[in-house]
Amino acid sequence: MNGLTLALGIGAVVVLVAVLAVRVSVRLGLPSLLVYLGIGVVLGEAGFGIRFDDAQLTQALGLAALVLILTEGGLTTRWSDVRPSIGIGIALSTVAVALSIGVTAAGLHLILGLDWKMAALWGAVLASTDAAAVFSVLRGLGVSKRLVGSLELESGLNDAPSYIAVVLLSTATTLDWSVPALVVYELLAGAVIGLLLGWLGAVALRHVALPATGLYPLATVAVCVFAFASGQFAHASGLLATYVAGLVLGNSRLPHRSDTLSFAEGLGWLSQIGLFVLLGLFASPSRLLSAVIPGLVAGAVLTLVARPLSVLLSVLPFRVPWREQVFLSWAGLRGAVPIVLAMIPISQGVPGARQLVDAVFVLVIVLTLVQGSTLSLLARFLGLTKGAESHEMQVDAAPLDELGAELLQVKIPAGSRLHGVYLTELRLPPGATVSLVTRNGGAFTPQPTTRLEELDQLLIVATQEARIATERRIRAVDRAGRYARWRGEQGH
Repeated sequence: MNGLTLALGIGAVVVLVAVLAVRVSVRLGLPSLLVYLGIGVVLGEAGFGIRFDDAQLTQALGLAALVLILTEGGLTTRWSDVRPSIGIGIALSTVAVALSIGVTAAGLHLILGLDWKMAALWGAVLASTDAAAVFSVLRGLGVSKRLVGSLELESGLNDAPSYIAVVLLSTATTLDWSVPALVVYELLAGAVIGLLLGWLGAVALRHVALPATGLYPLATVAVCVFAFASGQFAHASGLLATYVAGLVLGNSRLPHRSDTLSFAEGLGWLSQIGLFVLLGLFASPSRLLSAVIPGLVAGAVLTLVARPLSVLLSVLPFRVPWREQVFLSWAGLRGAVPIVLAMIPISQGVPGARQLVDAVFVLVIVLTLVQGSTLSLLARFLGLTKGAESHEMQVDAAPLDELGAELLQVKIPAGSRLHGVYLTELRLPPGATVSLVTRNGGAFTPQPTTRLEELDQLLIVATQEARIATERRIRAVDRAGRYARWRGEQGH
């Protein structure tokens, strides 16, 4: 019991310190994942002396954390944002991954003298961008939706082909013509499983009245985790199934959607904290010195040659401007994913795998410092922050089952064209009415002459039949103002 109490106490302190470190790291411009890694190193053998070197357990826990991070990424990715860039995102997550593996392998074979299979293994481990880093960094840069959507899709989708490549190179004794067919099957089957389970989960959550609000976020996350397990059981890509299921659920009309997204975001942060602290514990500072040169060489080949070349060739059909290509190349952020993938060859007993883990650890630290701290500057230098969306309409819904109605909660963001619109000009469909307005910490029942303002929050009661039309009307006025219909804005 004392051991459990101590473990819980240490865990709580680590989480609290990590949460506070987010604020400090943002002020200093330091990526928070480095703070989490540092916490793990301080707790480890070089600091407080906690020894942890179980590669199989690290891989298992790391994979579990990655599943939750992909779940959060899928749930918070808006289809309207990524749809225009779906072709670029898929190309970056498939063609660019294959090209990056090949170019990185060739460079490391020539420079470090690695045999071709080990060089390809290094390339496969380093090919995947990190979903946690991309989701947390890019959404605050203010670049165009096309760029953010492309990189979000890439980071959410490219873990699957990289994972498959690492497993094959770590376990297969020979590679033949059937390998590409196997990879295609695993990706397609994983996508289908994710689509199916995401759709079934969304339908079920809309029609089942759960006894507590907090059960909806739990059920949503459970569907995504079940998608991973189903994909793995079907010998398909469970990681891809997880992200696709989250993407479908996150873009469906879920009850208590805002609560679900908040829960998923918190779970994603907790997974990142636990994962990076765990990886910091696993790292041995005494070994990292010998891995500095290989790590720097691999980072240079990846960042300066493999990534730019793979981006250039994979987006050729889409006529992406050179400025955006430069940003896409530099925004290939690495984080925990390469370290987790590097645990696979260690658990399989691949010779030289320990050196790979140490080199990847060094590479992730260096690239995170360099890329993470300069990405915002690069976006401004390239002129890519102009024309970014200034606001986003938030509409949350909760079912009122016994009344056959739904309660919509609307927050009017800064810059919205709802500002200054009279309630009568809102022209909600029959069956919908604004029942309450909260403003400046107070609340009141609105009148037809009430004028809406920025940062107001509205409670709207609508019948189930009028719910969709109500939300579309609100979004239409938010985008085009009181004359939205004249301007052809339908709020889709």
